Amino acid sequence: MSYISETRLTVRYAETDMMGIVHHSRYYPWFEVARTDFIKQSGMSYTEMENMGILLPLTETAAKYYYGLKYEDEVVITCRLTKLTVARCEFEYEVYKLPERKLMTTGKTGHGFINRDFVPINLKKNYPDVWKRLSELLYKEN
Repeated sequence: MSYISETRLTVRYAETDMMGIVHHSRYYPWFEVARTDFIKQSGMSYTEMENMGILLPLTETAAKYYYGLKYEDEVVITCRLTKLTVARCEFEYEVYKLPERKLMTTGKTGHGFINRDFVPINLKKNYPDVWKRLSELLYKEN
């Protein structure tokens, strides 16, 4: 099992649709917030990675919606790194409604490692310190 980060949010009115539930498109920005927090907990930030020349374009997404969330619901989004290769990584997410911690949604995103010229890179070879940090989180227990 890998390290799991937690990010707390409150559903905003603008994130709901005509039915009063969170629109499916709003979960992906939440996943991004959770992934950003996960990276920060590795001891670096997305900004630092980008400044080094490491970009992580999205290559795949998926989500399953079990129950709807509503305006002002409190949620926690968990994020964990589930796959890491020299060229790609994958994260999984779970969205829980608080306070009961009811599982509402699950998701995943896949990313490639590229440089500023949009050329794929070997993260382990070109950025061994970043590789080490991410590898440690892949295998670290909470």
